[in-house]
Amino acid sequence: MRTLECRERERERVTFALGETSGQSPTQGMPLGNLTSQFFANIYLNKLDYFVKHTLRAKYYIRYVDDFVILHKSKEQLTIWKEQINNFLIDELKLELHPDKSKIIPISHGVDFVGFRNFYHFKLLRKRNIKKMKRRVIAFSKADLSYSEMMNSFQGWCAHSKWANSYKLRKEILKSIHKAKQEYKNNRK
Repeated sequence: MRTLECRERERERVTFALGETSGQSPTQGMPLGNLTSQFFANIYLNKLDYFVKHTLRAKYYIRYVDDFVILHKSKEQLTIWKEQINNFLIDELKLELHPDKSKIIPISHGVDFVGFRNFYHFKLLRKRNIKKMKRRVIAFSKADLSYSEMMNSFQGWCAHSKWANSYKLRKEILKSIHKAKQEYKNNRK
């Protein structure tokens, strides 16, 4: 069960209240990733946390902002909980589960959560995350990025990627950065 999606009328109420304080018009809302939106999501979805933990008594429930995961050995139980959670969200919070993103899958397939594909004993980076970093290395090799821009990007990416099982990948990408830098120096001679 994944990302929640606000109904338009609830979004209008929240953005109207925030529009005056943030300097934005009421129809713009807050940018994705804005700390204020994360803060309000945590406050607003606190009722969901209590419902899942105390009413449904789900033992393995994890939520980060508007993403959540519930683990259970029974697919039937998860199906029942999914319906109960969707009803609770509609009735109590005027929200609903995203129909395409909320799904019940075996953990052996990997659960896409907080930027990683999480498996039982390990976690991997999302493929698009790896591709994006490799595209930045290509841009650096074509001199579209400076070395300092490339290293700043790489260091930020490493801070995230180190939480996954990615040691060899990080070494490989760093090696390709140094190779591109060396080729650049050789071409300038």
